[in-house]
Amino acid sequence: MPRYGLTKARTVGPIAEAVAGAGGSLTRVFGRAEIPLTLLDTPDRLILLRDQVRLIEAAIREIGDPALPARLSTQVGIAGLGPIGVQVRAAGTLGEALARVEAVTPVLLQTATWTGLHRRGAEAFYGYGVVERIETGRQANEVLALGYLLGTVRHFLGPAWRPDHAVVTGATLARRAEIESLLGAEIALGSKAGLVFPAGRLDAPNPDRHRPSAPDMTDGEPIGDDLAACVAHLIELGLDEARPRIDGIARRLGLSRRTLQRRLDETGTRYADIQQRVMLVRAKALLAGKTWSIGRIAHDLGYADASHFTRAFLEWTGLTPSHWRREVRARGEPTAPVSTARR
Repeated sequence: MPRYGLTKARTVGPIAEAVAGAGGSLTRVFGRAEIPLTLLDTPDRLILLRDQVRLIEAAIREIGDPALPARLSTQVGIAGLGPIGVQVRAAGTLGEALARVEAVTPVLLQTATWTGLHRRGAEAFYGYGVVERIETGRQANEVLALGYLLGTVRHFLGPAWRPDHAVVTGATLARRAEIESLLGAEIALGSKAGLVFPAGRLDAPNPDRHRPSAPDMTDGEPIGDDLAACVAHLIELGLDEARPRIDGIARRLGLSRRTLQRRLDETGTRYADIQQRVMLVRAKALLAGKTWSIGRIAHDLGYADASHFTRAFLEWTGLTPSHWRREVRARGEPTAPVSTARR
């Protein structure tokens, strides 16, 4: 079964800043990518990797800057990698850092991608690839990744370090000279994206090693990459604007409605079951964390009126929303924050 990659929405903020700084329309860019603007307030939420790629492509189109991915990744550096950057700064040598990045990237930052090291005699290839089948925007995503790969190596070898060359896939590369200048590396076109440099540099020690405490090393829960998890995250994001329908979710995943239903059946669940779980979590968060009326919460969750929401919540929990809210407040239970703004 194909993998449907998820990624942390950490790059959304810098992309939005670049678009706004160039006078572009954020509403138009996010609309083209079909993701909610509320992600700007919640960078640790999960989105589809293909949605991130679409957002970058939409931003490039909006402001007419094919070099935008290189500009973003070099400006942000390894700090933009969040927990992966922590792993890099904690490693003793460059080789150890690249091994750590390969091991934890699919777990903590991005699924359906490969970031790792190949040795070819005296030559090292530090590469990046997308396992999921994504054609449109693949090269822009690779250029973005190259900036982060360079930032990782330069933490050990210094900001002026240059690889023998960098590689991206594709037949051509728009604004190649500008991208090379931004990255500080000559770019070749090949079958796999990455950096080529002498393997002997892998023994370079960490000049500024940090030893964070264990809880800080993971920065939250690992990302899941199964189909049901992807569907749940898409429904959860969709609730920021309007309750998503199965046809829209299937289209986002590049599937027909029937294929999505069949593949969910194979995992032992149904779309309706996933949607109910997501709706219940959102409903509880709104009831416990907001002073909104039951009617407003019902509307936010896509119900026609409070009575429809009340019947659904009663079926889910055995309590009415008002009763559940009173019990939670009486117990003084803390609740997780939830994004509810609609833009």
